[in-house]
Amino acid sequence: MKLRQLATIASQVVAATQSRLPAAVREQARRVPVCYEPHPNDDILAEGWEPDLLGLFVGQPHDADPGAPQPLPPQILLFLENIWDYAEGDERIYRQEVRLTYLHELGHYLGWDESDLEARGLD
Repeated sequence: MKLRQLATIASQVVAATQSRLPAAVREQARRVPVCYEPHPNDDILAEGWEPDLLGLFVGQPHDADPGAPQPLPPQILLFLENIWDYAEGDERIYRQEVRLTYLHELGHYLGWDESDLEARGLD
């Protein structure tokens, strides 16, 4: 499947996922942009992330000290070709994994650590 198709599906999944969130979380979720990329770029890989990474939250969490230096604006990156490969070309699995990856990265934006994510089934 081409990147444009993957991005269209992913944006539909993210929008549907946001609409099902509790109102307070939905409002916060809509504040953080979601960027769709095929794979992690060289800068991300240079930071030690694996090339098959599915998603990444970058920037400061929403509750960070507003006076703290912020090298990047908060954003969620979804690596669509990696997710498609992970789903082995199955659109149903791709949709599920986009949803789960988005929620996992949204959790990082909300300030949840790995144990918080695991407790919510987002690990």
